[in-house]
Amino acid sequence: MKNNHIVIVSLQSWDSNIGSNCINIAKEFSKENRVLYVNRASDRFSNIKKFFNPKKKLEKDLNPLNFYSLEHPMNNLWVLDTGVVLESINWLPNPFFDFFNKLNGKKFANPIKRAIDELGFDNVVLFVDNDFMRAQFLPNILGVNCFIYYIRDHLLTQPYFKRHGARLESKISKRADFIVANSSYLAEYGSRFNPKSFDIGQGCDFTYFNPAIAYDKPSELKKLSGPIIGYVGSLVSFRLDINLLLNLVSKRPDWNWVFVGPEDEIFKVSQLHEFPNVFFLGRKNEEVLASYVSHFDVCINPQLVNETTIGNYPRKVDEYLAMGKPVVASYTEFMKGFLPLVRLCTNCEEYESSIQETLGEINKTDLSKKRQDFALTHTWESSVDKIYNLYKNEIESNG
Repeated sequence: MKNNHIVIVSLQSWDSNIGSNCINIAKEFSKENRVLYVNRASDRFSNIKKFFNPKKKLEKDLNPLNFYSLEHPMNNLWVLDTGVVLESINWLPNPFFDFFNKLNGKKFANPIKRAIDELGFDNVVLFVDNDFMRAQFLPNILGVNCFIYYIRDHLLTQPYFKRHGARLESKISKRADFIVANSSYLAEYGSRFNPKSFDIGQGCDFTYFNPAIAYDKPSELKKLSGPIIGYVGSLVSFRLDINLLLNLVSKRPDWNWVFVGPEDEIFKVSQLHEFPNVFFLGRKNEEVLASYVSHFDVCINPQLVNETTIGNYPRKVDEYLAMGKPVVASYTEFMKGFLPLVRLCTNCEEYESSIQETLGEINKTDLSKKRQDFALTHTWESSVDKIYNLYKNEIESNG
């Protein structure tokens, strides 16, 4: 899969302020191919909400029809803002939903066709990142040479997608030449609809996580005495176990509990803010996150185990391990693949004892090196190479 023309349709925009698998995959693709990255199209209802939200009153958001744009941020890669507004139809019952979703699909496809023509793309490979709704009709409308569907999140567990999601994801999965997923759990899920469903693992961008650098201690951590138990990432209540954290911080007031990342509304009003040994430091730029991780004594991933999280790849664990840090995390079948380099727990008591044991191993440099070496095997180059091999076997070998 080299010297190809690849169109990527993602649920996340190129300028997303959170990590995105698809953006990393696009960058890796662009080393060997020409890539068009299509930003998520807006919808009518979202624009109305933005209009009445002063914090989001950006000219580009309010006048999307005037903003078809094709930018060239890096070699071999272009980013398309389609400039279209799709109708908000998720509330409609069948078959009305399908009728209007096809109209949305045609509207969405038109600027993509325009960009493909402007760039001189042909024999297009379409790579769709989890967008089973907006991209439902793109393979046929665009007339692509190959269609790859990528599953990196089990979106059907989210309320918004429950009405039409199961039916739509089944349809788009069956259309795909093959499916790739970032975990064995999601690959197995994809195989229910398409036998050509494969686990390509997860890459991790370690650009800002270099264990060879002696990072300065952030000012917020300098004032803390005693062990620092830290978490870096979005604090989202349907992914993280707030009750577990409440029990832990109340049982161990002698430990500092530090959370670096944006909070959802439930976290913002949780009792965790009432504890003097708990510190919420807010969102930080990606390039400074390693300075926090490097000064944590123990890194945690207190994940809730539910249908949303069970198949997710915990990329933050790789980042922790890349810095050589000990990790204590919630037990899932998927996390067993990180053993014995992490400690896995199912309840508060196990978390407390595991953290206590881990604090006694802080100075074991051999363990730190093993963690680093393991994490650094999880590269985007390795993950994308698996896609290339699948393309060779499933498409090129069949003519």
